[in-house]
Order: sequence, then C-alpha cells, then structure tokens
Amino acid sequence: MKSDRLVAIILMLQRREQVTAAEIANELEISERTARRDLDALGVAGVPIYSVQGRSGGWRLLGGGRTDLSGFTAREVRALFLVAGPAAASATATPELKASLRKLVRALPETFRAQAEAAASSLIVDSQQWGSIDSGNQLPQFLDVLQDAVIRGVKAQLNYVDRVGNESERIVDPVGLVAKGSSWYLVAHTGSGRRTFRLDRVTAVIPSEFPVHRDETFDLAATWLEHTGEAERNRAPVIVHATCAPAGIGFLQTAVGENLEIGQAGSDGRIPVAIRALSEYGIAGHLAGLVEWLDIISPQSVRNHLLVIGEALASRYAKSANAAIEPGFDGADL
Repeated sequence: MKSDRLVAIILMLQRREQVTAAEIANELEISERTARRDLDALGVAGVPIYSVQGRSGGWRLLGGGRTDLSGFTAREVRALFLVAGPAAASATATPELKASLRKLVRALPETFRAQAEAAASSLIVDSQQWGSIDSGNQLPQFLDVLQDAVIRGVKAQLNYVDRVGNESERIVDPVGLVAKGSSWYLVAHTGSGRRTFRLDRVTAVIPSEFPVHRDETFDLAATWLEHTGEAERNRAPVIVHATCAPAGIGFLQTAVGENLEIGQAGSDGRIPVAIRALSEYGIAGHLAGLVEWLDIISPQSVRNHLLVIGEALASRYAKSANAAIEPGFDGADL
C-alpha cells in the first residue's frame, strides 16, 4: 500500500521537521531501501522535500512543513479513529488493518495524536445481542457527551437509575463505551471499583475538566470480554455436559441456540457438547425430547430430573396408548 506509506511519511515530516530513512523504516516497518524509494517518489511527485547531507542530515519539507498536509481537523481525526478503532479491535481484524491504524497514529501531528489514540481505543462494537433485549436503533441521549469525556480523559458526574429504580449521583472516570447489539454501555472507574452503566438509564451527565487516571495496562476489549463472560455465567449458571449423535446436532442447536458449545467428535462419532441453562429442571424438560440423540453426562441432578420427567410422561400417556389398541389385538398379524 505505497500511497498509504507516502501520506504517512509526509505527516512524519510535518511533525518532526526532519527524519532519516532509518527512522521512517522503523516506524512504518519497512526496509531502509523502500523508505528511500518512497522519499524519491515524493520528490518526483512534486512534494517540496529536500535532503540534508552529513552526520545530522535527513529529509525535510520546505518551509518547515507547518501546514497540516493531511487536511484533517481535530474533530475529523477523532471521527476517523472512532470508526477505525473498533474495526481494528474486533476478533476478525487482520494484522494489516491493525498495523495500518498503528502507523497512522504515529504519523499524525502531535496535537492530534493523543485524542486519536484515545478515540481508537474508546469504543468496542459487540454485535451479539443480550438474549431478546432490544433497545431499538435510537442512539442514547448522552452518548456524544460521554464519548467526548472518554476521549478527552476527564471525570464526569453521572446521574443514574439502576435496574430496581434507585436513583444515584456519582463521580466517575469514563474509560470506554460499548455498543452491544442495540444497547450501549459506559465502562468507568468509580470509588468502589470498575462499573458498567447502561446508557439508557443515564439521566444526566456533567463533564468536568479534572483528568482521569489512565492505567496504561487497561484493555477495554479484554475488560468487556470478562464482563460479558461473568454476565453470561450469572444468567445461565447451570452447565450440562453431554454427547450428541451427529444427526441430532441441528435439533439441539435449534433448541438451545447460543447457549451451546460444540466440541470435536470422538472415535465413536458422538460429539461432546456443553449447554448453559438457567435451571436444572428447566433444561431437563427442554432436552427431554432429544433423548433419541442426546446422552447427558453431568450433572447427575439433570439426569435425575430427566428420569422423573420420563416416568411422568410414561404414566400419563401409557393408558391412552393402550386404549388405542383394539380389543383382542395381540400383534400376531404384524
């Protein structure tokens, strides 16, 4: 992607006034030979650059390069990185995309770089919906002001209504935003530790000019993954281990949906599965109709519930099944 490198080199020259081919090669992860070819290409293209010879030499832009050659305003840079950051942080992001974002941050003017880096790491997009919860497509009322507080790294006063209707007012250190399905969340540090707030429960936000303490080891993506894992365990604390015949996997997926984890088939062809559920009796009733394909291994309590359910089914429907057989019929004609 030569054109991307050329733009990056121009911005480096603007920021530093003078760079060497070795410095360009190091920052853009290319060879010095490639860096020199790119510098020559810029000169041929009419970019006003020139070389300074000697031990302290390098390459410079005429006039000191004080003009913002990128044409970006600070707001536009933030907007760009708010889009690019989540894409680079996603599980499907390619190494090339991540490297491109890193190089672009390095090449930005110093005045833009801090907020660009903050914008790139301030937002996570998690497309997985929470069960059937859907808050619609409308953006939360205070999304913009909280996003600004996260990027600028300032504390904010948050008025919040919890799930049982209790109202509170607190000072928080906003460190990230998450779009999960159609719901939005703020990840923030508080006096009682890290907390996650649903934006549709925020009733007021007053940003301050007091800076937050940024922990260099904080990783928004890892933090959110930990949070969702804990939330899923709380929502579905029961884990059923079983094996399933290949023919029954499709039925099982239909029955339990995203609560199913599928392993590799064993030597006997059966497939190990793990199923998350809210209650032992509830999942036993859910899986009772799949007994033809499914063999529950653990927990024993779920096996016991299946036994009780099976006995109840046999008791209820055995009489009606026998009554359906005509008197005197002994099966000899089959």
